[in-house]
Amino acid sequence: MSIKQSQQDVDNWIKNHGVRYFNELTNMAQLTEEVGEVARIIARRYGEQSEKESDKNKDLGEELADVMFVVLCLANQTGIDLQEAFNKKLDIKTKRDHDRHHANKKLK
Repeated sequence: MSIKQSQQDVDNWIKNHGVRYFNELTNMAQLTEEVGEVARIIARRYGEQSEKESDKNKDLGEELADVMFVVLCLANQTGIDLQEAFNKKLDIKTKRDHDRHHANKKLK
């Protein structure tokens, strides 16, 4: 599925189930909350902190999908074609970082 199709799917979901988009500031707060949930799982599951019993059943994929959903909402409501923006960003990063990463001794 393309990012463009994902944006359309989210827009359809909002129109059919969500009544309307939350405003941009609410969605920004929601995004921060969802990223925090991802960070908690990663810090405890892959970092040095021990994982709490209540966190062991948390699904990282589901939490990452929550992040994506809110990002897609923000893109829709601000008129961003995220597919176009992502393609442009990937091209910029490819041109800018290809040699830099290959030359980075820390990555070898």
